[in-house]
Amino acid sequence: METQRQKKINALLQQEITALLQGAIRAQGVKNLVLSVSKVSITADLSVAKVYLSIFPHDKAKEILDAIKGNKNVLKHDLAQHLRNDLRKVPNLLFFLDDSLEYIDAIEHSLTRKNDPLKE
Repeated sequence: METQRQKKINALLQQEITALLQGAIRAQGVKNLVLSVSKVSITADLSVAKVYLSIFPHDKAKEILDAIKGNKNVLKHDLAQHLRNDLRKVPNLLFFLDDSLEYIDAIEHSLTRKNDPLKE
């Protein structure tokens, strides 16, 4: 069970990581890309944070996730600069792709499909 402190740190990290990533996207002039942090989950000892990213379009998601993983040390440094008054130590960041939107879309597509799989 998450403590109140973990919930506050999760929300703070989610907000700051989103701002940093979207700022980097704008600075590079990338068009037609939507990136959001859907969830952050920090461990009980506050040393590791799992960051779940939702990336659209889906065909570029793996490539973008690999680029973010490659630059995670720079992102951690920038995060430390922004949160120096809020956290003593910034946790290690682990990035994962949040595919829940794709899963929901696949279910919706299956339900609205004209061919009923039970009648085939």
